[in-house]
Amino acid sequence: MELNCEGCAGCCLDWRPIADEPSDHERRGPGEPLDDAYNFVPLTRDEVARFVERGLGDALRPRLWRVDDDTPGVVVDGVRLAAIAGRPAFFVGLAHAPKPAAPFGTERRWLETCAFLDPETLQCRIHGGDLYPDECATYPGRNLDLDVESECERVEAAFGGDRLLDDDPEDGAGPLLGPQAVGAKVFAYPDAEELSGVVDRLSNDGLTATDRAAFVGVAAGSRPGSLAVDEDRAAAATADVLDADSWVGRAIEAWADAASEVGARASDPPSGDDVEVARGAPETPGWDALDES
Repeated sequence: MELNCEGCAGCCLDWRPIADEPSDHERRGPGEPLDDAYNFVPLTRDEVARFVERGLGDALRPRLWRVDDDTPGVVVDGVRLAAIAGRPAFFVGLAHAPKPAAPFGTERRWLETCAFLDPETLQCRIHGGDLYPDECATYPGRNLDLDVESECERVEAAFGGDRLLDDDPEDGAGPLLGPQAVGAKVFAYPDAEELSGVVDRLSNDGLTATDRAAFVGVAAGSRPGSLAVDEDRAAAATADVLDADSWVGRAIEAWADAASEVGARASDPPSGDDVEVARGAPETPGWDALDES
């Protein structure tokens, strides 16, 4: 399908602080996310394992959901969590960081973006590579398949311009939904009691590296189509995440140190090259290079 992504990245950053009418349309799942991340990208088990194997486990974080009494759940830290057979359900996705970005022709502001987004070019640093998530590669085609409004259309409505240039999604595998998603994209934490304290930290953006590693380990050790978890594989992945010291993790810390309040004007901020490329991030090609190809 044909998109106009230059200067946009609406699906890669949280543009609610610069919108007249902010929305939560992309905050998907069975209930209300405990975190406040917008456009969370859920990864499959194999994608999680690939990130861990490449030493990028510190680029991953979990998502859990608060649900009402009519939804299957389990109570941890006084919060009723979405659950599968009494086990807290969760996604694992890409971490976010505050970066100085200027999408849609706006002035540069501190906005939460995907950890892999170059804030200058507004291009993904892993686009098209073997780490590029299927969720990103098929967006917004799956939205169109499901007759759900895309972020492209919301950007058009809020800021004008043409982003979604046709409504013909490319052929490909359908979304991973239903029971087959269990253990493959929607994971179940084996012991709810282990999450005592973690739920509160997640709700207050205070997850520790140990917290994150435990969820990533369970996801990497999960068996698609079941609630089973390979304990050896999970333990190995957890250890690898705790050992991770990638450019992504170090850049997230550097951006957090440099950032002012989210949504505030970014006056003379550090560049993506200084914060990310200097720490080992791959460069992005720029839009002129794509126009010439």
